Amino acid sequence: MADLDDIKDGKDFGLNTPQDKQGFFLKGGAHYDWGIKNKMSRIFNPKSGRTVMLAFDHGYFQGPTKGLERIDLNILPLIEHADVLMCTRGILRSVIPPTVTKPIVMRASGGNSILSELSNETIAVDIDDAVRMGVCAMAAQVYIGSEYEHKSINNVIKLIDSGMKVGIPTLAVTGVGKDMARDARYFGLATRIAAEIGSHYVKSYFIEEGFEKVVAGCPVPIVIAGGKKLPEFEALEMAFKAVDQGAAGVDMGRNIFQSEAPIAMIKAVSKVVHELMTPDKAFQMYNDLKSEG
Repeated sequence: MADLDDIKDGKDFGLNTPQDKQGFFLKGGAHYDWGIKNKMSRIFNPKSGRTVMLAFDHGYFQGPTKGLERIDLNILPLIEHADVLMCTRGILRSVIPPTVTKPIVMRASGGNSILSELSNETIAVDIDDAVRMGVCAMAAQVYIGSEYEHKSINNVIKLIDSGMKVGIPTLAVTGVGKDMARDARYFGLATRIAAEIGSHYVKSYFIEEGFEKVVAGCPVPIVIAGGKKLPEFEALEMAFKAVDQGAAGVDMGRNIFQSEAPIAMIKAVSKVVHELMTPDKAFQMYNDLKSEG
């Protein structure tokens, strides 16, 4: 075990040398079973190697937040334009038509609310139910540095272990407490821990300084969280910077469903993620689609 008094920040991330993918299009995935690879190939576009996940799982601790008051009215029109849907099993069963064939990443952690300590979560979905609903991945928060850090890490470990038995990958979502610094040191630590315990991919936040080091230091794909609602151009710019610096896509919610023109926004985001369309051109596309109506 390393001496805790002698931990030094990493310096050489080999930014000019991409990680060897060993024959599979996603880094870190070459040695998974066929079933895991197949599901990861549905989540990530094999041609671009990236994904646009539409996140609308916020209600599991926020309730009917703005833009998610009615999933059937606000989210269903967006589904055809997303690569992946990120939701809870309750919403999947009650609202999403079974004719939808988009891959599902299911929010599998819960047990908290905005009125309580967010890091105090538990596993809220049994693996048999995930199999029954045909999900492509399960997701749980990992709160590094929080009061319930150990519990959240253990939740993800349980998901990984149960998922591997049935060929379902796990997405670890790096939660950030109100007192935690949003910097490369923190996200580098959180994403690396998530990968080290066996997560198949990781959701994190984009940061202006050192994001490329966070990506390089994580041996599995990183998708960025959309985070709080930003002006449309800023959200598109954030997505562009993230994929340009190595992110494997976005898991975006509020910056899409709270947009003035959600369909136009998700189409513009997709162009940025899969085709590296510049923010200027993507914003123009957004405005053109918005004006069309």
